[in-house]
Amino acid sequence: MKPLICFLLLFFVSEIQSFDLVIDEIPDDLENLFDLEVDGFLSKPMTRNGRYQRSTLNDEDSGEAVAGDDKISIYSYKVQSTITSRLVNTMIQSKVENKAKHSQNVVFDVQIPKEAFIHNFTMNINGITFTSSIREKSAARQQYAQARAKGKAAGIVRSSALDMENFKAELNVPGGMKVQFEIHYQEMMRKKLGSYEYVIPLQPGRLAKHLEVDVRIIEPQGLRYVHVPNSLGDHFAGITTISKGEKKAHVSFKPTVAQQRKCPTCSATAVDGNFVVTYDVHRETKAGELEIFNGYFIHYFAPDNLDPLPKNILFVIDVSGSMWGLKMKQTVEAMKTILGDLRPDDHFSIVDFNHNVRTWRDDLVAATASQTEDAKKYIQEIHPNGGTNINEALLRAIFILKEASSLGMLDPNSVSMIILVSDGDPTVGELKLTKIQKNVKQNIPEDVSLFSLGIGFDVDYDFLDRLAHENHGMAQRIFGNQETSSQMKKFYNQVSTPLLKKVEFNYPQGSVSDVTQNSFDNYFGGSEIMVAGKVDADNVQHLQSVITATSSNAELVLETLADVEGLDDFLKKEPHADPKFTEKLWAYLTVNQLLAERNLAPTAALKRNITRSILQMSLDHHIVTPFTAMLIENPEGNERMLADSPQDQKKGCCPGTLGVAPNGLDKSIPPWAKPTATAESLLSVRRAPTLSTDPRITAVDNDPHFIIHLLKSQENICFNIDSEPGKILNLVSDPDSGVVINGQLIGAKKRENKKLSTYFGKIGFYFKNKGLKVEISTETITLKDGSYSTALSWSDTGSIIRKRLLVSVKKDSSVTIAMDTEMSFMVLLHRVWKNHPVNVDFLGIYIPPTNQFSPSAHGLIGQFMSEPEVYIYNERPGRDPEKPEATMEVKGHKLTVTSGLQKDYRTDQVFGTNVHCWFVHNSGKGFIDGHYNDYLVPHLYSFLKNPWKGYRLNQFVKKKRFFPPLPHPDKYSDSLVFSV
Repeated sequence: MKPLICFLLLFFVSEIQSFDLVIDEIPDDLENLFDLEVDGFLSKPMTRNGRYQRSTLNDEDSGEAVAGDDKISIYSYKVQSTITSRLVNTMIQSKVENKAKHSQNVVFDVQIPKEAFIHNFTMNINGITFTSSIREKSAARQQYAQARAKGKAAGIVRSSALDMENFKAELNVPGGMKVQFEIHYQEMMRKKLGSYEYVIPLQPGRLAKHLEVDVRIIEPQGLRYVHVPNSLGDHFAGITTISKGEKKAHVSFKPTVAQQRKCPTCSATAVDGNFVVTYDVHRETKAGELEIFNGYFIHYFAPDNLDPLPKNILFVIDVSGSMWGLKMKQTVEAMKTILGDLRPDDHFSIVDFNHNVRTWRDDLVAATASQTEDAKKYIQEIHPNGGTNINEALLRAIFILKEASSLGMLDPNSVSMIILVSDGDPTVGELKLTKIQKNVKQNIPEDVSLFSLGIGFDVDYDFLDRLAHENHGMAQRIFGNQETSSQMKKFYNQVSTPLLKKVEFNYPQGSVSDVTQNSFDNYFGGSEIMVAGKVDADNVQHLQSVITATSSNAELVLETLADVEGLDDFLKKEPHADPKFTEKLWAYLTVNQLLAERNLAPTAALKRNITRSILQMSLDHHIVTPFTAMLIENPEGNERMLADSPQDQKKGCCPGTLGVAPNGLDKSIPPWAKPTATAESLLSVRRAPTLSTDPRITAVDNDPHFIIHLLKSQENICFNIDSEPGKILNLVSDPDSGVVINGQLIGAKKRENKKLSTYFGKIGFYFKNKGLKVEISTETITLKDGSYSTALSWSDTGSIIRKRLLVSVKKDSSVTIAMDTEMSFMVLLHRVWKNHPVNVDFLGIYIPPTNQFSPSAHGLIGQFMSEPEVYIYNERPGRDPEKPEATMEVKGHKLTVTSGLQKDYRTDQVFGTNVHCWFVHNSGKGFIDGHYNDYLVPHLYSFLKNPWKGYRLNQFVKKKRFFPPLPHPDKYSDSLVFSV
């Protein structure tokens, strides 16, 4: 399944920390959100329900299903899979009963591979069956809008797992009722590192009376081996059974309730992980296996026992500030292993880049033991800092390869490649992604492949994917955690052994049609090339193929011949084989190929034509793709649910706003906030342009550090404010829109290094036009309307709505405030150990760049909503060699600024994410208007008395040198006094 589009209907996600909701084309029904107010407030604050109460029953052998304390029971949970010659059909079925006397939400939540296509989903509710159909997306949405199911929801959401998405369906099930969920999806097994690996995420969530995994493998080539590693842990050792024949195998996993328990007296299930089956097939000839059945052919090509081709490889490594810490440590560890695995006839070099670009060697060198050891030392000494100049780094790598080629240094049979490792978007040099693509495409030689590794979720993976596929390579997203090193090494191993280049598959004209991609730049050891097409079976008895390729020592011509009816007898007698496996594999390859072509289409007209082809293929083969949606409806057609496929997580969400579930569940946090926990059930609400997905954001956090993101110049400017505990700083003062935001400082428990650190202990929001005030402290969150007020505690998850202002609290984490669709804000809570000798609890505030403030907005943050002209130049070494300095011109001042890192705590509230910025010294002097004391206000809801028109005139006068410097005006006076 390609990760392109988001799902429409938002739904319950209960207490799971690993998913991000994504929203697309939200319908115009924001009024539904605010209609839930009762006398201005919700009837009661909404608090989150836990997903499951674990079973406390011990009698698993009784005739009853195993029920939890909430009286929700899973009677059976089954996974049935059939693999027919690399095509996998998977069915997951769950039967659940609500044994309580009252209605409860029941959630069906399964992970499916991102590359899979969902083709069917059904629900049976007390004998009433909801069935699914695949429709063109806009048509499905229109039909869904006409008859939305009440108390039911379905959708596909992004999982934080690299290769998975989540399909979720939710029902509000009356007491005593049963429901059965069943989903079907298909995928293609790809050979990696010498074997096929089939992964089933097995997470029923609680004990099930009947739990079963049943996998059948049918491979006409014959099975070399079938293996089931102990991926679920030693707890389940010996439970799996494997029956293997020459061409068939059966894998069964059926733990009893007692075996499912974490311990004999535990009520929690130990079944929580991936059930994995690996296998490989026999290969008789180097020309591959040509399988023909029911009018389609599949050509599998995976030769081995060939000498590797020499490779010329440039490692292009991001060493910007955001790579600091674990990411860089893991990258260094992986690179040491990779460099040690280079062969003596390989040539290589290293390009590392931040805002500058360096090379370990200016040309390619042979991978001798001494050179690789020297390269390891170079990698070890890298210290991440600064920005990200992807464009110049890639062009430098391309130049090194082109120069080596022009000097005759490269073996004619060698394979040249660039491996880019980065964790973020460009921030220095060329910033326009399309321009970087164009520069690379124009300069890279046709025989060079570019591979991209995107670390974490801040990187624009779509960009890296396009960059790779445009230049004969592939991309992969890598976790930025303890697994980074092993993932990088695994990816490198897939491309480290090129065996063939310029591989072409040829078939007789007139005998075949609609052939998928049949020309490949490289074939790597341990992988497999697959080509599919239609065969004129009525007029052809045999199909011949001719493969041409370049190996390390010869030009190869490989021929094979297959009987059109050669598999008929075997497959027609095999009851578990999928009779349409060749057609489905052809459709799978064709749709994926069209999606890739559409991504690279140079014109809008070509893109539209490809889109039409994908849509028709999706409808013909009943699969969910980015241009179709699954409509789920009851027999009468008066209750419908809708499921779409999600977007890449970098783009994460289209503009959206907050919503409230009709059954009182929690709601979403704005996408720009990127919380670590997942949002809860939502009503669809209309598109809110105020909530940007841009990770670049203006913030104040820690003691207190200001990060000002300037959209025009794409720079982050940082400064600190050193004031006293008890003082109140104005952050935003916008008299025209009637909005003020102030923060009151608290002090640390004692001084360190003769300095008392200060933090925000309270933040006040005043929405004057609504007459509403919100006070957020480290203890409570209070909304006030005149003499009436209501409060929420940090110990709960809940929400308040009044006068179209929504305040949403995430337990011990964050508060999000949304005013209509015009503005939104996030406040983070930082807790410290209560007996800490120095530190105290404090708050941070994050403001997206799309908030609609008026031109009169001011304050320490508000003044930058009207962005000043900023020029940064003359970058040079600083007193600290790891912190370069530069000159910044802004507001008539020339300032010396220092390159450094600040923390964005939205995604990691403990360690934060590094943000590169230029630091302005002396409490922002010269960057902010006036002195920071000018921003002190007497009360938490005071507007700033704004003399800044006069101050800016003063600065203009000084810049033009018409008058001598003017005295600073009285900040609480509306008049200006000039002394000449």
